[in-house]
Amino acid sequence: MAQFPSDSSAYGIWSLSDQRDAARGDNWPSVAPPDQTVDYVIVAGGGGGGWDSGGGGGAGGMISGTLASVSAGTYSVTVGSGGVGGITSGDAGDNGTNSSFSAEGTTVLGGGGGGTISAEAGLDGGSGGSARRTNQTVGLGTAGQGNDGGSSGGNGSYSGGGGGKGAVGGQGGSGLSGAGGIGGTTSIRGSSEYFAGGGGGGVDTSSVAPADGGLGGGGKGGAKDGVNDSNGANGLANTGGGGGGAGSQTGNGGTGGSGIVILSILAGSYTVSTTGSPTVTSVSGRNVYAFTGSGSITFS
Repeated sequence: MAQFPSDSSAYGIWSLSDQRDAARGDNWPSVAPPDQTVDYVIVAGGGGGGWDSGGGGGAGGMISGTLASVSAGTYSVTVGSGGVGGITSGDAGDNGTNSSFSAEGTTVLGGGGGGTISAEAGLDGGSGGSARRTNQTVGLGTAGQGNDGGSSGGNGSYSGGGGGKGAVGGQGGSGLSGAGGIGGTTSIRGSSEYFAGGGGGGVDTSSVAPADGGLGGGGKGGAKDGVNDSNGANGLANTGGGGGGAGSQTGNGGTGGSGIVILSILAGSYTVSTTGSPTVTSVSGRNVYAFTGSGSITFS
């Protein structure tokens, strides 16, 4: 019994006898479902660095994955802002704000602020902020989103670095501050790129160089060496990087970098409209929507 079209049949065209035989033999070919997957990367705002030899800010939380499909409807996209760095005595860095994509459902937490004088502990967040100087109470990261901030090494030590998506923040020591934790990578836009690096710890002495921020937009710590800036560097916009801790009391903690939400959808699998003016690019037959501000996306 014939089960498939004969070689003489045109591709995709079956004779009536071929169709009859395939149906009788329960060999009717199945049709693969359309690819309606939605890939996503969600990054929250980074935490600010602390004032006066401040701890580095923790990176905003970062998650990525794939939804098998989404139902027709409108979904909100929220992009978090970076936390402001400390600017006066007792002023720890602020936490970044949260990001989310409502079809996915997870609230991705902003990074924790770095500690400062009189408020030395790092703050919890997507990744935790680092502790200041001799303090060893670090901000805790959130499982699946980031890592803990770095501590100091105890008496006579300098501030730690903020946690990143890929690693815990570096520990400060007697002759150095801690570097920001490295961020996480994604190739959703075609080439590999880092997001969510922690901020570097600041130093308030001329004999110690400040630490770098982590790959993924983390800001460098501030200094008092007359060469490097006494301000902690800001985290890079739309990376979720943590702000660097301030150096001397004349500097401010760096502000954390704002977050981003990136969605990748096979071209033609849905009719899509958006608000919030995302950047749209084409990568390997998929439309990639990069939201750098809050908005919405409608699937139909």
